[in-house]
Amino acid sequence: MPASHTTGLFGKLAPWAERAFTLDTRSLALYRIGLGGLLIADCLLRSRDFALMVSPDGIFPPATVRTYLGGPTHWSLSLLHDSAWWNGCVLALEGVAGAMLAVGLQTRLATILGWVAVVSVIRRTVLANNAGDIWLACQLFWAMFLPLGSRWSLDGWRQTQRGSRPTAIFSIASAALVLQLAAVYLGAGIAKCNSTWLTGEPLVHAVSVHDHGTPFGMVIMRLPGLAAPLQRAILCSEIALPIVLVVLPAARIRTVLILLAVLFHSGIWIMMNLGLFAAIGIVAWLPLLPSIAWPPATAHESRRVIGLSHGATWGCGLAGCLAGVTFILQSVAGPVGPLPQPLAAAVNLGFLSQEWRMFGSVRGQEQWVSCRATLADGRLIDPLRGGRPAEPGLPSGGFTSLPNHRWHRFLWRLPAQDSRGFAAPAAAALARHWNAHHDPLSQIVNLEIWCGTAEASGGDGTVRDRLLASWPPRSASGAGSLDRFLEAHEAEAPASP
Repeated sequence: MPASHTTGLFGKLAPWAERAFTLDTRSLALYRIGLGGLLIADCLLRSRDFALMVSPDGIFPPATVRTYLGGPTHWSLSLLHDSAWWNGCVLALEGVAGAMLAVGLQTRLATILGWVAVVSVIRRTVLANNAGDIWLACQLFWAMFLPLGSRWSLDGWRQTQRGSRPTAIFSIASAALVLQLAAVYLGAGIAKCNSTWLTGEPLVHAVSVHDHGTPFGMVIMRLPGLAAPLQRAILCSEIALPIVLVVLPAARIRTVLILLAVLFHSGIWIMMNLGLFAAIGIVAWLPLLPSIAWPPATAHESRRVIGLSHGATWGCGLAGCLAGVTFILQSVAGPVGPLPQPLAAAVNLGFLSQEWRMFGSVRGQEQWVSCRATLADGRLIDPLRGGRPAEPGLPSGGFTSLPNHRWHRFLWRLPAQDSRGFAAPAAAALARHWNAHHDPLSQIVNLEIWCGTAEASGGDGTVRDRLLASWPPRSASGAGSLDRFLEAHEAEAPASP
């Protein structure tokens, strides 16, 4: 191509790229505070289930987690030592990093520590995470290359003492953060381009308490004539929004997109049981707030745009290419099998998986996991649901009757074939934890974890209920089953005169 043509093309693209990927440092400061709040909240929320989810004798035994994850590229600080105190330190590191980010103290170091801690905890609690946790880790990765502490921070205050502060950032890292945001929505939208979303009722099923919904979400979806148009609006928005975000970077258009995204995620927050996912989605939009959202710069704050150093540009650029290729293979091209080994290793090291096929396939069925435990005094309870009386089949309240969304996510994935290795440890941990906090008459003598499914509508009504795990464990030949039956029979028999 002639040089003049190349120059002309670059001359047209350069102004667009600057408008699309330049971020105001005040917006980045707000983003930094939001990230800090997310890390603190995640640390506190995860600490509720520390004994069962993070300790070495909980539902995620370290040896089982290592086997599930595979090779050494799936690194995690939490798996360097199996003790509870060490895992507590890693979880606390997430909260400390969040506090440092919130006030802007050693911001770059805090971002790195936050990313390491989040990745470590996600891999330590491998089945208890959702796409929001992965999204948070990806955001922290790109944030490591951005000057988050240049404004409204202790770091920024020290910089002011030494000279002027930058008012904007335009670099490959700012582009990566914007494109990461676009990729999440585009991947989710592409995954929904199927017959289920075009002709079925996936949204109705998704907001059921027997899927990922809340009671309020079920009420909203029962309103006449609402589900179908809302379903089409979500599908169209998830595809159009990221395209408009990147192609039309005008400040007013971007402001409208941000408002729509906040409304969208607020709706998710009240209609679906997804933990911090909605908050993570809202925070992800904060760095894109245009300069018109802030007061005009003062006389001593003349506009100064900064980029990255040469080494950081190359490092961020290589990571961006890796994320882009992964997005194409995992989200755009559809299921193409495992990634090539070198690519998979690089993705694992950077924790840059770009598979955003969220709710692309929603099954038209009700599903559940229940726990049936017999106590020493003969009562039959469900330890997963606070010890309430065990119910045969579908538990009332569905997944919303579980303590929180971490348990929801874990039990949602537990019936899958590749997750069954955690079923027996879960049964043992639940029994052990219950017995450690109850008197002798309320001790669990046997416990079973069951999962079941039933067609939500239009099916033959068949209920499929199967045993996932039992405690004490049954042998391959079924040993232990007779003892369990006799114990239950004795507990139900009338007392001798």
